[in-house]
Amino acid sequence: MAAVTRTPRSSWIEQGLQALAAGGPDAVRIENLARALGVTKGGFYGHFADRNALLEEMLDTWERESTREVIDQVEGEGGDARTKIWRAGMLTFSDDRLLPIDLAVRDWARWDETVAERLRRVDDKRMAYLRELFGSYCSDPEEVEARSMLLFCLVTGHHYLVVDHGERTRREVLARAADLLLEPRAADE
Repeated sequence: MAAVTRTPRSSWIEQGLQALAAGGPDAVRIENLARALGVTKGGFYGHFADRNALLEEMLDTWERESTREVIDQVEGEGGDARTKIWRAGMLTFSDDRLLPIDLAVRDWARWDETVAERLRRVDDKRMAYLRELFGSYCSDPEEVEARSMLLFCLVTGHHYLVVDHGERTRREVLARAADLLLEPRAADE
């Protein structure tokens, strides 16, 4: 008799994250995930007690990937602080995988306090990393905080703006805005 191959736990989590990104937490339904994976929903219960357990693990995965794993990759690749800030933003907010999940979690956090607490923890880690990097070449703590806040607002908020930029593309305007924020002031050089 051949051994039955179980759908790995990580596949359920990944499919759940994809569903979350596409339709929010209400789209994360065990039946739908099983259908997308091409399996029966019975296998789900071999890994998770219930849907809430899956949602918690999905948030754990998103938190780990969007903070520790991004920072580890950025630090591992090296470079100066400006290069690291740029790379962290690209890995987190320009990626086809993390960005849609991040936006879905932000929307979910508007009405779920537990998710809002998780988002706050993630955003605090991201801001701490920005402060550290800006602080490596900017001596004014108030300016470090302002630059960190402005850049974080830029990378998270621009997705919600529906605006024309004249003859410039959105990408050009974002790149110029980032350049302005990342550039050291003459006094700090």
